Amino acid sequence: MARLKLKKLEEYLQCVDGFEKPKILLEQYPTPPHIAACMVHHIQAQHEDIEGNLVADLGCGCGMLSIAATMLGAQLTVGFELDDSAVDTFRQNVLEMELPNVDCVRANVLQLPGSKWDNAFDTVVMNPPFGTKHNAGMDMRFLEVGTRLATGAVYSLHKTSTRAYIQKKCKEWGAKGNVVAELRYNIDASYKFHKQKSKDIEVDFWRLDVTEMVKL
Repeated sequence: MARLKLKKLEEYLQCVDGFEKPKILLEQYPTPPHIAACMVHHIQAQHEDIEGNLVADLGCGCGMLSIAATMLGAQLTVGFELDDSAVDTFRQNVLEMELPNVDCVRANVLQLPGSKWDNAFDTVVMNPPFGTKHNAGMDMRFLEVGTRLATGAVYSLHKTSTRAYIQKKCKEWGAKGNVVAELRYNIDASYKFHKQKSKDIEVDFWRLDVTEMVKL
């Protein structure tokens, strides 16, 4: 299968349905098609961590990153999502787009370590809750779970303001962490507490090489 060009991938991702009623407690911001396309295209073009690989998407929501990974040739993509309605939308998206080799498991991401999913994937991708409001530290807990599930690399988005802290945690875990891109993440005003119509947040796109991590 010829690899999809970035622009074409983004066009396909614009057809992915998002959250009908975003839940504030779960920080349900959809990953914009442009950002999802750039992330997954970079992962494949620069690191070859998608095509032919087993890929997990943690806190996958309605499936934006999972679908992008599948379209770029992942052997199997599994999304993990706590929210029932997001799982339903994910499965509907996959059905409508007639995609093989992609599924969504309803699960609490924080309970995955110690399960059959430990070291089950080559690559983990995620756009975790940024750990604001009621979810302090949630992004770091997701990232740590990613290091338990992946045998190759973990890719994730985090607020630029947490960069030094993430570098410190990577050293603690024995992972090699690098910021591979800096972006401005535009959050639409899905919730009442957003006074402006939309809000830009400075975000780092991280790659964690976990190949040399010692896992207990």
